[in-house]
Amino acid sequence: MNESPLLSCDARQLGRSLRLWRSLRRMKQGAVAAEMRVSQTTVSRWESGLAAPSLEEQQALRRLMAARLDSAADFELGRLVERAPVPVHLICDLSHRLLAMSRARERHCRLPRAELIGRALWCYATPEIVAQEARLDALGWYEPAPGAVEFETGAATEQDMPILRSRMRWVRFQLSDGSFVRLAETVAEDDAAIDAGRAGAAAPGVRSEAPRG
Repeated sequence: MNESPLLSCDARQLGRSLRLWRSLRRMKQGAVAAEMRVSQTTVSRWESGLAAPSLEEQQALRRLMAARLDSAADFELGRLVERAPVPVHLICDLSHRLLAMSRARERHCRLPRAELIGRALWCYATPEIVAQEARLDALGWYEPAPGAVEFETGAATEQDMPILRSRMRWVRFQLSDGSFVRLAETVAEDDAAIDAGRAGAAAPGVRSEAPRG
């Protein structure tokens, strides 16, 4: 199982995310400090990049800032992703927890969407996805208005959420509550990988079509 590169001592990008999340929620540093059981000075140092939270504090910050499709607008975003005609899914940018996925994406999966929603997807990451994740900070991913990121990934088809050899696009944006999500879209697939993925999905005990309703 892959360990997320975000779970490391070099986690100053969390401070930048925290500052944006807190400002949108109009939340004071003191309130975050009370929630995290640290001093306001510590929160200030995290946000300014002068200090990085510990591994335990990183996990607590992710729980605090976890993306949820709670508001009407954000819920509708999830519905739009589900109805998209292309393979695409939406995850919490901090925890990689699946929030929504299109039926085009679900057709490749070995489990129905209902069993994958809420599951952290990092364990399914290919080496190329792991490498790209490690480059995000240098690419300005955690700045207020990052650009989309495109890259090639190899295949990993023997898992509940198969990944085909393809070109992927990641887009990061903020929900109405200040949390961050990532839209992951397959923009081009390798024909041989598609055939292999469909053959695997048709195997006994494997879903080959999205459920109705």
